[in-house]
Amino acid sequence: MRKTFNALDIARSVISSRVKKGDICIDATAGRGNDTAYLCSLVGENGRVIAFDIQQEAINSTQKLLEERGFSDRVQLVKASHVMMDSYAEENTVSCITFNFGWLPGGDHTIHTNADTDIEAVKKALRLIKPGGLISMVIYSGRETGFEEKERLIEFVKTVDSDEYSVITVDFSNRPNCPPMPVFILRE
Repeated sequence: MRKTFNALDIARSVISSRVKKGDICIDATAGRGNDTAYLCSLVGENGRVIAFDIQQEAINSTQKLLEERGFSDRVQLVKASHVMMDSYAEENTVSCITFNFGWLPGGDHTIHTNADTDIEAVKKALRLIKPGGLISMVIYSGRETGFEEKERLIEFVKTVDSDEYSVITVDFSNRPNCPPMPVFILRE
């Protein structure tokens, strides 16, 4: 049974409150393209979305979805690690950067994000988002590496400068089986 209120619903609610037509957004982990398409719908025809993934399967899946929805003209797909995002956007120009940490849904679970590159990418994202912007992270934990990745990310966000950013962590306290954890960093 699908819960009526899940991590992605929360993330989209927060994202939609901050992203406007004409904005620049980054999907740091394109996956199957759902967040990329959602960001494209928010930024409109004059906006731009840059989507990263290291797997060709993810890039292909995202491209197919964007073509189906008519968003191909407002997105740049990059087959590279999310740590490269600062090569594609200027500091203080991005309204929203989304991350889904874990592995490609339906893909090879031996290929997944890892805490070292995640933290490096989030540090870069902090410089790229403009005042009023946000970083949306959904952390999927479990398996061999997921718990360590989640712990390290949570410890890292606690160190983010509270004078410039607010960090909000959402925990589904009564849900079993390691539910995804939404984390938001809002730039003041």
